[in-house]
This record gives sequence, C-alpha cells and structure tokens, in this order.
Amino acid sequence: MRSFTLITALFLCCTNWICASVSETQTVEVQPGQEVSLLCSNISRKTTQTDWFRLVNRTKVSCVSSIYNPEDKPSYCDGFENRFEMSSNVTTVFLKIKRVDLSDSGLYFCGFYMNENTIIGCTTHLKVQDNGEYEDEADCQTEKMPDGTTKLMSVLLGGLTVLLTIVIIILTVKIRKLQKALNEALQTERNKDLGSDDLNYAALSFQAKAKRNRRPASERELEPNVVYAATR
Repeated sequence: MRSFTLITALFLCCTNWICASVSETQTVEVQPGQEVSLLCSNISRKTTQTDWFRLVNRTKVSCVSSIYNPEDKPSYCDGFENRFEMSSNVTTVFLKIKRVDLSDSGLYFCGFYMNENTIIGCTTHLKVQDNGEYEDEADCQTEKMPDGTTKLMSVLLGGLTVLLTIVIIILTVKIRKLQKALNEALQTERNKDLGSDDLNYAALSFQAKAKRNRRPASERELEPNVVYAATR
C-alpha cells in the first residue's frame, strides 16, 4: 500500500522522478500540539537542490520547502512558512514541524535534483492522532476576547454582583420586618382573646352571687295565716 502511494505521488508530479528506495518508509505518530522532526538521508554527494514534499489523500502533492546549500536559508512554499523549518547537513535532511495539527497528516518525502532528475529519498508517513482535545483548546484560544472587551465584561459582572448583593440585603430586611409585624399582630390577638375570657368569667361570677340574694327580706319574715304553737 505504501509503495502504491509513493508511486502515485511520482506519477502525479512529473515523469522524470526516480525513487531511490521505496521500502524506506516509516510511520511517525504524534499528538496534536507536539513538535516533530522528519529525517531523510542525504543521498547526494554534491551540493544540489533538495526539496521536501507532502502527499495528502493519495492524490494531492504539494511542495513544502527547498534548499540548495546547507548553509543557505531555505525557501518555503505557500502555507508552510510559519511552523515548518528545513535544514540539512552532509548526511541528513531535516524537516521540523512545530505545533502539529491534524492538517499536517500525510506522506512526507524528500527529493534530490541529480543528473537532471529528481530522486526520491526516504518517505515518512506522519499520522496525527485525533483526540479532540487540541481542537477544543484551539477554539478556546480563537474565541478569546480583546483586552478592552474583557475589562468591560469584568466591570459589568462586578456591578451586577454588587447590585444583587444590595437587593438581597433589602429583601432580608423587609422579610424580618414582616415577621416582626406578624408576631406583634398575633400577640395582640392573643391579648384580646385573653381579655374576653376574663370578662366572661367576671360576668358569670357576678350572676352567681346575685342569685343567692334574689329572695327579698320580706319573704324571710314570718308568713301570715300561719299558726305557731308554743309548748312548755
């Protein structure tokens, strides 16, 4: 499968490419946000143009960077200017990728221009694992507010907190006043009921005493037409 992928890349780019070693393909797995360095053996014994390429989805080949002399500054193709760094020495060609993301996945290979042909060196399959965490972090960083907006939101939240605190204090005081008024009203009703019971008791006591003295004194005198007999 890897040989087929590499051959596809060769036919898509141009017909005068020569693969130095199809079997030298390795797979590198990295987590999003990490840094990775891809290596390619320098098969050229002379100073020549060296390039890095990337194959995506087995159909799209794009140049990444190129350098002629190891002491020169490399040039980068469109879209690879920021996070990619190419370097080389006598034995190895390097491609460093900073803050790897999912879009960096693909098949990377280097090419050496020799004898009017581009010879393909080692190939590396870069596989970026999709765990969803890096995307969430990137979204959070993208949605960060400017400093002015952040300060304004902080002031508004602070004012809202103070306002809510004042409202809570006012409501607490009103509730306490209502409870106090309710307790006083209940106490007043209890006092009224107690006073009414005392009055009823006094009235009953007065009527009971009056009944004992209802018979007039004249009735307590000797009744007429009654014969009293005296005995010795």
